[in-house]
Amino acid sequence: LYDADDVKNNAQVVVIDQNTKDKLFSDGTNPIGKTILFKKRPLRIIGVTEKDTSGFGGSENLQIWAPYTTVINQISGQRYINSITVKIKDDVNSQAAEKGLNELLLSRHGVKDFFMQNSDSIKQTIESATSTMTLLISSIAFISLFVGGIGVMNIMLVSVTERTKEIGVRMAIGARQSNILQQFLIEAVLICLIGGLAGVLVSFGISTLFNYFVKEFTMSFSTLSIVAAVTCSTVIGVVFGFMPAKRASQLNPIDALAHD
Repeated sequence: LYDADDVKNNAQVVVIDQNTKDKLFSDGTNPIGKTILFKKRPLRIIGVTEKDTSGFGGSENLQIWAPYTTVINQISGQRYINSITVKIKDDVNSQAAEKGLNELLLSRHGVKDFFMQNSDSIKQTIESATSTMTLLISSIAFISLFVGGIGVMNIMLVSVTERTKEIGVRMAIGARQSNILQQFLIEAVLICLIGGLAGVLVSFGISTLFNYFVKEFTMSFSTLSIVAAVTCSTVIGVVFGFMPAKRASQLNPIDALAHD
């Protein structure tokens, strides 16, 4: 970027965006040091901005930035500035910054002949919408997990009923209640763990297809999300598999052996 000396000296320098670079230098030439004409004024390119991938910079307009003194004195002849964009640090309160800027401009102008627009309101709107979507998706996920957990519990109850005689045989040869409880808990956890791993693999497949067809932005996975998914599936197995396992461990060996 240009510096304070460039502003002071009306330097004929310019920074261009990626769209301008692609338009004027489509042959792949390095634009740094090249000169472009803007309203018959030569401007030397000193920088190219990175492509904006935030979702708010998708405009196809060509944008260039030059020192305001150069624009006023050598290009437009307009002796005033239409607008000023102020960027503040992340750790600064935007409301306090807006108040300070308002007081500064008021002291300079003597009259309030300007207005301000704080992007913090846009940020709050986005955060509110994101929170609502997160709550909605979390609710859907909770319902899905609950229904899946009930399914696992039903499967384990059916398994206990069908294997009652097997449980009786195990108890007859010395298996304790804790052994039976552990056996069915492990089975329930394995069912949910396999389901969780299968879900992660399916998600990877979907993201691969998505990234292949959609180039504007990509889907990515964090290690934390994968660990959380597998851990959650394991917890579901323990919680919903405990009741069938407890029921199996409390069976009477004689009744279990006599079960047909």
